[in-house]
Amino acid sequence: MSVNAFPSLGDSLLTGVTDSQVGSFLEKLQAGGYPKRTLRLKRHIVVFFARWTRDEQIALNDLGDSHITTFVRPLARQSKWRVRFELSTLRAFLEHLRAEAGLPSRVAVANYSPTTELGCRYVDYLRSERGLADNSVCVYSHYIRDFLADLSARSGGGSPPMSMLDALTVQQYLLGHMRGRSSEYCRLLATALRSFLRFLFLRAQTSIDLSFSIPMVRKWAQATVPAFLSTEEVDRVLSFTDRSTLGGLRDHAILLLLARLGLRAGEIVALELSDIRWRAGEIVVRGKGRVTDRLPLLSDVGEALVCG
Repeated sequence: MSVNAFPSLGDSLLTGVTDSQVGSFLEKLQAGGYPKRTLRLKRHIVVFFARWTRDEQIALNDLGDSHITTFVRPLARQSKWRVRFELSTLRAFLEHLRAEAGLPSRVAVANYSPTTELGCRYVDYLRSERGLADNSVCVYSHYIRDFLADLSARSGGGSPPMSMLDALTVQQYLLGHMRGRSSEYCRLLATALRSFLRFLFLRAQTSIDLSFSIPMVRKWAQATVPAFLSTEEVDRVLSFTDRSTLGGLRDHAILLLLARLGLRAGEIVALELSDIRWRAGEIVVRGKGRVTDRLPLLSDVGEALVCG
């Protein structure tokens, strides 16, 4: 397997993982004797993860387990084997990246950090008292592991006293890690921190409940264009065309082509008069890649085309 065979990720960007880093990781796996099929699967995962880090503008120094969990989370409805495979591949990739950059291993920090016991007690709390599913526990614990690592780094590598934690420190961490990130990442980070701070208060680790210092991250309904319209909504849109004018008749014909035949805008623009086969009762559609399809010319669409 050659590094030149990997799709280019654009090394010129300042954030995210480069294609050369992906290539060195895959060469390491190849040298380890992995089967070709396994290598192909791992290659697919790390290439798309690298592109995702660029889209999210995540610097290597900030890259942690919480980012891996956020990336893998859309797979939660797929097989458990697939989720585990993604997680193990990306965690190994993260350790490789940190080793190449001369950064301390996240695994080493997790194994020997004085905050490990606190993190373990939090996981037990999520499972035994909150009754969270394993996938939710995994999501929460990764975000909190990064949070505790950040607190430890601020305190010079020692065990950060939770009693000294205040709302300003929490909010600064949030602002620093939410900037430029997706709404889903911000929502999960805020939810995990709110849960952890509530846990600290219940265990008398903090004198006040700092969970109230975490703002709500709103996820607006219908924030994007809907993927489809209902039959009633389509009829309502069609009813707004003024068919007493030439422009309204044209608009009505275009909307019917979109609604009844499911044509794309580019396909409608490319239509020619000869594409309408009146005798055969069909319409020829030129799609992508010079592909042509023949669709039935419905009566209402034909009438609209004649009038428009």
